[in-house]
Amino acid sequence: MVHLAGLPDEAPLVDLLDSNVLGTYHVLEAARRQRVGRVVLASSNRVTGFYPVGQVVVPDAPVRPDGFYGVSKVAVEALGRLYADKFGLSVVCLRIGSFEDEPTEARHLATWLSPRDGVGFIRAAITASDVHFLAAYAVSANTRRFWDTGAGAQLGYLPVDDAESCAAKVPGSDVPIDAAALQGGAYASTEYSLRHVVAPPPPC
Repeated sequence: MVHLAGLPDEAPLVDLLDSNVLGTYHVLEAARRQRVGRVVLASSNRVTGFYPVGQVVVPDAPVRPDGFYGVSKVAVEALGRLYADKFGLSVVCLRIGSFEDEPTEARHLATWLSPRDGVGFIRAAITASDVHFLAAYAVSANTRRFWDTGAGAQLGYLPVDDAESCAAKVPGSDVPIDAAALQGGAYASTEYSLRHVVAPPPPC
């Protein structure tokens, strides 16, 4: 079973909890009841968006979400782990990169996931043997990537595309990389999340 549904970007936390977290709970519970052998969950690279660009992040590193959306995906991974450990489901969480036909901005040169590699990761996540629980970054073989792809190799898939082949067409591709910049880019900015904060109702 492959679960890719949900809100795909920053939103009010209550909406993300309803769609991404409770939605995933219902999928996992249905899989448990129907004795589904494998569940593949769409997680996100944004569970670790507050790490600096200069650091290669492995899936086992402590989560550092870059917004409410990232928090919801941390919860998705936690649910997957619970259902693997407690109920014996085989669960793969794919931390999906920037899934685009081609990279269109400088950040994509590190985070791009090509359609071909996207299909490859999902197919591998469905068919890999001897998986209890695994979180893996689904990202193409980008020269500038800052995520470790070893867990993806455990699934039996090695990405083949590299965003560098499109770098000449990407604005800002020649700007020197700031190793201290956040991997989440604009997603990690205060403003990106504050616009979705819902103010409490005024007191009666």
